[in-house]
Amino acid sequence: MPLVDHSGLPAFERLREEGHEVLSADRARHQDIRELHIGLLNMMPDAALQATERQFMRLVGSCNRIAQFYVHPFAVDTAARSSAAQAYLKTYYEDFRQLQRDGLDALVITGANPAQPDLTQELFWEPMTEAIAWAREHVCSIVFSCLATHAYLKQYHGVERIRLPQKRWGVYSHRILNPAHPLVSSINTRFEAPHSHFYEVTREQVEEAGLKVLAQSKEAGVYMAASSDGFRMVFFQGHPEYDMTSLLKEYKREVLRFADGEREDYPPYPEHYFAPKAIVVLEPYKKQVLEAKADRRTAPEFPEARVRPYVDNTWTDTGKAMFNNWLGLVYQLTDIDRNGLFMSGVDPHDPLNLKNGDGLVRSA
Repeated sequence: MPLVDHSGLPAFERLREEGHEVLSADRARHQDIRELHIGLLNMMPDAALQATERQFMRLVGSCNRIAQFYVHPFAVDTAARSSAAQAYLKTYYEDFRQLQRDGLDALVITGANPAQPDLTQELFWEPMTEAIAWAREHVCSIVFSCLATHAYLKQYHGVERIRLPQKRWGVYSHRILNPAHPLVSSINTRFEAPHSHFYEVTREQVEEAGLKVLAQSKEAGVYMAASSDGFRMVFFQGHPEYDMTSLLKEYKREVLRFADGEREDYPPYPEHYFAPKAIVVLEPYKKQVLEAKADRRTAPEFPEARVRPYVDNTWTDTGKAMFNNWLGLVYQLTDIDRNGLFMSGVDPHDPLNLKNGDGLVRSA
């Protein structure tokens, strides 16, 4: 299921260099293969904007259905962007109003870095909820990531996220709760996956809202859930899109924030992420940073290259399988017309026929 380079977005060339299959627009036009148009509402801050863009595009592009994926990135209008980021968005991102006119088969909404305890006070709240309201009526299925999950549950179910005593970040063990559900069929019943968030919604909150929890961790809580119909809204509280080094770079950023006086405490390690050999490198570095801070000297360079060989990726295959299942269902159910919600004969209130006990099982 190759991605189609239809816009010149720099991510396409980066993905080609990594070995991903990316079709030129001309080649795609000469193949008799169905198109799927996937929106990507990217709400991440400037520093993570392009990395997040590539991460979700890898997940989409790794699916093996017979289709061509046109990914349409767009962003909400806020005043928080740098001039460089605004120029990038203007050059490569699409206009939401135009996407409303053209239509989408599916939509992914990324997380964002929270700046306010009250989600409704975030700069992105109103434009994000406007996009969600439109997608609920016009898009076959929507994937919500992390903070976007919390925002949807607050807006439509009155669920208030809970502030954790400290940031939950690391790689945690999870279990599939309903292996027969089409979104998680043919996936290992136990798997690892990253989390990184200051707030959470609990399994009890999710289930009281009438949603279906599909994957759960004893340590990290809800990982994946779906709307009551099992398909229209798909929620991740964890991060299937993360690269192998995403948590490493996040840890590095927090260490440098400590060195620069932007946080008071030296950050703890992401849980279950660094191998013992990585700790052997990071502990002496921590001592150097503390000594430099005490002496009011510049901290030494973070040893990222020395640590990188000692981190493992134990979650990407599962994330790909989940997205493969999701997009396979979109392929089966969405209307050929991008402005249509479902193909003829699909019940929009029960698209997987789960209420009849004979749900789709063709998503492997």
